[in-house]
Amino acid sequence: MSSRPPHGQLFFNFQDSPPTPELAPQITPSVDVPLPSPGRDADLEQQARQWLDDLGQHEGAIRLQVHWNPRLRSTAGFAQWPQWSVELNPKLAEFEGQVMRTLKHEVAHLIAYARAGRRRIEPHGNEWRQACADLGIPDESARHTLPLPRSKRERKFLYQCPACKLEVRRVKPFKRHSACLNCCRQHNGGRYDLRFQFKMLRDVAI
Repeated sequence: MSSRPPHGQLFFNFQDSPPTPELAPQITPSVDVPLPSPGRDADLEQQARQWLDDLGQHEGAIRLQVHWNPRLRSTAGFAQWPQWSVELNPKLAEFEGQVMRTLKHEVAHLIAYARAGRRRIEPHGNEWRQACADLGIPDESARHTLPLPRSKRERKFLYQCPACKLEVRRVKPFKRHSACLNCCRQHNGGRYDLRFQFKMLRDVAI
């Protein structure tokens, strides 16, 4: 059993792979809706902080920040833990009801990780689903179906787990030590294990 390095993580990371919520299908944008300005949104922060307070997440209610990020394209929104930060795609404003829905989806991620403490959990596992239910969206699922532009960036960095040979393609290289989640679960109780750290296949990732 290996020790966990300071920045070790399993292969799910809000900063590397922002999660995108699944909302109602066949949603069409409204016409001539002004998009929010980039930066923090005080009104959304106040609303989300109230949700956190109501669910006993008082630290999160103090620290939470909500930003509009125009650089998001195919992603509706994503959360960063433990920063207590949520970023939203301004184009959500074009779809009725989807700003609050996406905000709840992302806040649910933060609640799930706060409740889990140091325990490893899946981004869209039981803990996240319970947080969604607590926020009033029990039917939420992992990916959105909004007609947002699709990213055309090439995933030229190829990584492989040295144990199970799982391959992962990425647009950018990993910034932190990342390991195969399935192998860490099977052989090390879900904790980071250096034996299963992804290795870049340099002859492909050029």
